[in-house]
Amino acid sequence: MTDNEGIRLQKVLAEAGVGSRRHCEQLIADGRVKVDGKVVAWFGARVDPRQVVIHVDGRRVETRAEMRYYAVNKPRGVVSTMADPQGRRTLADYVDVPERLFHVGRLDTDTEGLILLTNDGELSHRLTHPRYGVEKTYLADVPGPIPRDLGKRLRAGVTLDDGPAKADRFRIVETVGRRALVEVTLHEGRKHIVRRLLAETGHPVRRLVRTEFGPIRLGSLKPGTMRALSLREVGELYAAVEL
Repeated sequence: MTDNEGIRLQKVLAEAGVGSRRHCEQLIADGRVKVDGKVVAWFGARVDPRQVVIHVDGRRVETRAEMRYYAVNKPRGVVSTMADPQGRRTLADYVDVPERLFHVGRLDTDTEGLILLTNDGELSHRLTHPRYGVEKTYLADVPGPIPRDLGKRLRAGVTLDDGPAKADRFRIVETVGRRALVEVTLHEGRKHIVRRLLAETGHPVRRLVRTEFGPIRLGSLKPGTMRALSLREVGELYAAVEL
Protein backbone atom coordinates (compact mmCIF):
# COMPACT_ATOMS: atom_id res chain seq x y z
CA MET A 1 0.00 0.00 0.00
CA THR A 2 1.39 3.41 -0.95
CA ASP A 3 1.37 6.48 1.30
CA ASN A 4 -1.74 7.77 -0.49
CA GLU A 5 -3.79 4.58 -0.14
CA GLY A 6 -5.89 3.45 2.76
CA ILE A 7 -7.07 5.43 5.79
CA ARG A 8 -4.90 6.96 8.46
CA LEU A 9 -4.54 4.56 11.36
CA GLN A 10 -5.66 7.08 14.01
CA LYS A 11 -8.86 7.74 12.05
CA VAL A 12 -9.59 4.00 11.77
CA LEU A 13 -9.13 3.60 15.54
CA ALA A 14 -11.32 6.60 16.33
CA GLU A 15 -14.10 5.41 14.03
CA ALA A 16 -13.92 1.95 15.65
CA GLY A 17 -14.68 3.58 19.01
CA VAL A 18 -11.26 3.40 20.64
CA GLY A 19 -11.34 7.10 21.53
CA SER A 20 -10.89 10.56 20.10
CA ARG A 21 -8.47 11.10 17.22
CA ARG A 22 -6.05 12.80 19.60
CA HIS A 23 -6.23 9.91 22.07
CA CYS A 24 -5.61 7.39 19.27
CA GLU A 25 -2.58 9.39 18.12
CA GLN A 26 -1.17 9.16 21.63
CA LEU A 27 -1.75 5.38 21.67
CA ILE A 28 0.19 5.11 18.42
CA ALA A 29 2.99 7.34 19.72
CA ASP A 30 3.27 5.20 22.85
CA GLY A 31 3.75 2.05 20.77
CA ARG A 32 0.53 0.49 22.02
CA VAL A 33 -0.93 -0.23 18.56
CA LYS A 34 -0.08 -3.23 16.40
CA VAL A 35 -1.13 -3.80 12.81
CA ASP A 36 -0.87 -7.39 11.61
CA GLY A 37 1.34 -8.17 14.58
CA LYS A 38 3.79 -5.28 14.17
CA VAL A 39 3.98 -2.12 16.28
CA VAL A 40 3.13 0.99 14.30
CA ALA A 41 4.35 4.17 15.99
CA TRP A 42 4.04 6.89 13.33
CA PHE A 43 0.99 8.99 12.57
CA GLY A 44 1.28 8.79 8.80
CA ALA A 45 0.51 5.06 8.66
CA ARG A 46 -2.43 4.19 6.43
CA VAL A 47 -4.34 0.93 6.49
CA ASP A 48 -7.26 -0.81 4.84
CA PRO A 49 -9.53 -1.58 7.83
CA ARG A 50 -11.17 -4.45 5.93
CA GLN A 51 -7.87 -6.24 5.38
CA VAL A 52 -5.72 -5.75 8.50
CA VAL A 53 -5.89 -6.97 12.09
CA ILE A 54 -5.35 -4.22 14.66
CA HIS A 55 -4.60 -4.71 18.36
CA VAL A 56 -4.47 -2.02 21.05
CA ASP A 57 -2.79 -3.07 24.28
CA GLY A 58 -3.03 -6.66 23.11
CA ARG A 59 -6.80 -6.55 22.51
CA ARG A 60 -8.12 -6.84 18.99
CA VAL A 61 -10.13 -3.91 17.65
CA GLU A 62 -12.90 -4.74 15.19
CA THR A 63 -12.57 -2.34 12.27
CA ARG A 64 -14.88 -3.95 9.72
CA ALA A 65 -17.90 -1.66 9.71
CA GLU A 66 -20.25 -4.40 8.54
CA MET A 67 -19.59 -6.66 11.55
CA ARG A 68 -22.28 -6.81 14.24
CA TYR A 69 -22.22 -8.33 17.74
CA TYR A 70 -25.22 -8.60 20.07
CA ALA A 71 -26.30 -10.19 23.33
CA VAL A 72 -29.90 -11.41 23.66
CA ASN A 73 -31.75 -12.54 26.76
CA LYS A 74 -33.69 -15.47 25.31
CA PRO A 75 -37.01 -16.09 27.09
CA ARG A 76 -38.16 -19.58 28.01
CA GLY A 77 -40.06 -21.32 25.21
CA VAL A 78 -38.17 -19.56 22.41
CA VAL A 79 -36.30 -21.67 19.85
CA SER A 80 -32.60 -20.82 19.44
CA THR A 81 -32.80 -20.30 15.68
CA MET A 82 -33.73 -17.41 13.41
CA ALA A 83 -36.60 -19.36 11.80
CA ASP A 84 -38.74 -22.37 12.72
CA PRO A 85 -40.82 -24.50 10.31
CA GLN A 86 -43.24 -25.32 13.14
CA GLY A 87 -44.10 -21.67 13.67
CA ARG A 88 -42.71 -21.41 17.18
CA ARG A 89 -41.21 -18.20 18.53
CA THR A 90 -37.57 -17.77 17.53
CA LEU A 91 -34.73 -15.35 18.21
CA ALA A 92 -35.79 -13.40 15.11
CA ASP A 93 -38.91 -12.28 17.02
CA TYR A 94 -36.65 -10.27 19.36
CA VAL A 95 -34.11 -8.92 16.87
CA ASP A 96 -34.71 -5.59 15.17
CA VAL A 97 -31.67 -5.04 12.95
CA PRO A 98 -31.36 -5.16 9.15
CA GLU A 99 -28.29 -7.40 9.03
CA ARG A 100 -28.51 -11.15 8.70
CA LEU A 101 -27.27 -12.59 11.99
CA PHE A 102 -26.38 -16.05 13.23
CA HIS A 103 -26.73 -17.46 16.74
CA VAL A 104 -23.52 -18.54 18.47
CA GLY A 105 -24.38 -22.02 19.70
CA ARG A 106 -27.79 -22.79 21.11
CA LEU A 107 -29.86 -22.88 24.26
CA ASP A 108 -32.50 -25.50 24.90
CA THR A 109 -36.01 -24.21 24.23
CA ASP A 110 -36.82 -24.39 27.96
CA THR A 111 -33.56 -22.68 28.95
CA GLU A 112 -33.45 -18.91 29.33
CA GLY A 113 -30.69 -16.36 29.24
CA LEU A 114 -27.69 -15.19 27.32
CA ILE A 115 -27.14 -16.04 23.69
CA LEU A 116 -24.88 -14.19 21.27
CA LEU A 117 -25.73 -13.13 17.73
CA THR A 118 -23.23 -12.01 15.10
CA ASN A 119 -22.42 -12.02 11.40
CA ASP A 120 -18.75 -12.71 12.16
CA GLY A 121 -18.45 -16.31 11.01
CA GLU A 122 -14.87 -16.95 12.14
CA LEU A 123 -15.50 -15.68 15.67
CA SER A 124 -18.74 -17.66 15.93
CA HIS A 125 -17.00 -20.85 14.80
CA ARG A 126 -14.22 -20.50 17.33
CA LEU A 127 -16.53 -19.63 20.21
CA THR A 128 -18.35 -22.94 19.76
CA HIS A 129 -15.33 -25.11 18.89
CA PRO A 130 -14.21 -27.49 21.68
CA ARG A 131 -10.56 -26.59 21.03
CA TYR A 132 -10.98 -23.16 22.66
CA GLY A 133 -12.95 -24.36 25.69
CA VAL A 134 -15.01 -21.19 26.10
CA GLU A 135 -16.84 -21.44 29.42
CA LYS A 136 -20.56 -20.89 29.95
CA THR A 137 -22.16 -20.24 33.34
CA TYR A 138 -25.70 -21.17 34.35
CA LEU A 139 -28.00 -20.60 37.32
CA ALA A 140 -30.17 -23.61 38.08
CA ASP A 141 -33.18 -23.88 40.38
CA VAL A 142 -33.05 -27.41 41.84
CA PRO A 143 -34.48 -29.38 44.77
CA GLY A 144 -32.53 -29.08 48.01
CA PRO A 145 -30.88 -29.68 50.29
CA ILE A 146 -27.54 -29.78 48.47
CA PRO A 147 -25.02 -32.29 49.85
CA ARG A 148 -21.58 -30.95 50.72
CA ASP A 149 -19.82 -33.11 48.17
CA LEU A 150 -21.98 -32.22 45.14
CA GLY A 151 -19.49 -29.70 43.79
CA LYS A 152 -16.65 -32.17 44.19
CA ARG A 153 -18.63 -34.87 42.37
CA LEU A 154 -19.50 -32.57 39.47
CA ARG A 155 -15.92 -31.38 39.09
CA ALA A 156 -14.61 -34.94 39.22
CA GLY A 157 -17.00 -36.05 36.50
CA VAL A 158 -20.30 -37.87 36.16
CA THR A 159 -20.97 -40.75 33.75
CA LEU A 160 -23.86 -40.02 31.41
CA ASP A 161 -25.38 -42.21 28.71
CA ASP A 162 -23.10 -40.63 26.08
CA GLY A 163 -19.93 -40.62 28.17
CA PRO A 164 -18.42 -38.78 31.14
CA ALA A 165 -19.01 -35.08 31.71
CA LYS A 166 -17.92 -32.63 34.37
CA ALA A 167 -18.30 -29.07 35.55
CA ASP A 168 -15.40 -26.64 35.74
CA ARG A 169 -16.86 -24.80 38.74
CA PHE A 170 -19.84 -25.15 41.04
CA ARG A 171 -21.25 -23.09 43.90
CA ILE A 172 -24.42 -22.82 45.93
CA VAL A 173 -25.93 -19.35 45.51
CA GLU A 174 -28.73 -19.73 48.05
CA THR A 175 -30.94 -22.30 49.72
CA VAL A 176 -34.55 -21.66 50.78
CA GLY A 177 -36.40 -24.55 52.36
CA ARG A 178 -36.24 -27.51 50.00
CA ARG A 179 -35.19 -25.43 47.00
CA ALA A 180 -31.72 -24.29 46.03
CA LEU A 181 -30.17 -21.98 43.47
CA VAL A 182 -26.82 -23.25 42.21
CA GLU A 183 -24.30 -21.94 39.71
CA VAL A 184 -22.60 -24.30 37.26
CA THR A 185 -19.76 -23.35 34.91
CA LEU A 186 -18.55 -25.69 32.17
CA HIS A 187 -17.14 -25.62 28.67
CA GLU A 188 -18.97 -28.67 27.36
CA GLY A 189 -21.49 -28.14 24.61
CA ARG A 190 -23.47 -31.38 24.57
CA LYS A 191 -27.24 -31.20 24.43
CA HIS A 192 -28.98 -30.65 27.79
CA ILE A 193 -25.62 -31.11 29.51
CA VAL A 194 -26.34 -29.01 32.62
CA ARG A 195 -29.77 -30.54 33.11
CA ARG A 196 -28.40 -34.06 32.67
CA LEU A 197 -25.48 -33.51 35.02
CA LEU A 198 -27.68 -32.23 37.81
CA ALA A 199 -30.41 -34.83 37.23
CA GLU A 200 -27.85 -37.63 37.38
CA THR A 201 -26.77 -36.42 40.82
CA GLY A 202 -30.35 -36.30 42.10
CA HIS A 203 -31.14 -32.63 41.49
CA PRO A 204 -33.44 -32.26 38.47
CA VAL A 205 -33.57 -28.69 37.16
CA ARG A 206 -36.78 -26.69 37.53
CA ARG A 207 -35.47 -23.57 35.82
CA LEU A 208 -32.20 -22.88 34.01
CA VAL A 209 -30.72 -19.52 33.00
CA ARG A 210 -27.42 -18.94 31.22
CA THR A 211 -25.77 -15.91 32.78
CA GLU A 212 -22.35 -15.84 31.09
CA PHE A 213 -20.81 -16.83 27.77
CA GLY A 214 -17.05 -16.50 28.02
CA PRO A 215 -16.34 -12.90 29.08
CA ILE A 216 -19.88 -11.69 28.27
CA ARG A 217 -22.39 -11.39 31.10
CA LEU A 218 -26.16 -11.27 30.98
CA GLY A 219 -26.26 -8.58 33.66
CA SER A 220 -29.49 -6.61 33.84
CA LEU A 221 -30.59 -7.32 30.27
CA LYS A 222 -34.33 -7.99 30.40
CA PRO A 223 -35.90 -11.13 28.87
CA GLY A 224 -36.77 -10.66 25.22
CA THR A 225 -34.38 -7.73 24.73
CA MET A 226 -30.99 -7.32 23.07
CA ARG A 227 -28.01 -4.98 23.24
CA ALA A 228 -24.93 -4.37 21.12
CA LEU A 229 -21.68 -5.58 22.63
CA SER A 230 -19.15 -2.91 23.53
CA LEU A 231 -15.80 -2.53 21.81
CA ARG A 232 -14.14 -3.95 24.92
CA GLU A 233 -16.45 -6.98 25.01
CA VAL A 234 -15.80 -7.79 21.35
CA GLY A 235 -12.07 -7.57 22.01
CA GLU A 236 -12.43 -9.92 24.99
CA LEU A 237 -14.28 -12.43 22.83
CA TYR A 238 -11.48 -12.33 20.26
CA ALA A 239 -8.90 -12.82 23.00
CA ALA A 240 -10.83 -15.81 24.37
CA VAL A 241 -10.44 -17.61 21.04
CA GLU A 242 -6.92 -16.40 20.18
CA LEU A 243 -7.87 -14.01 17.38
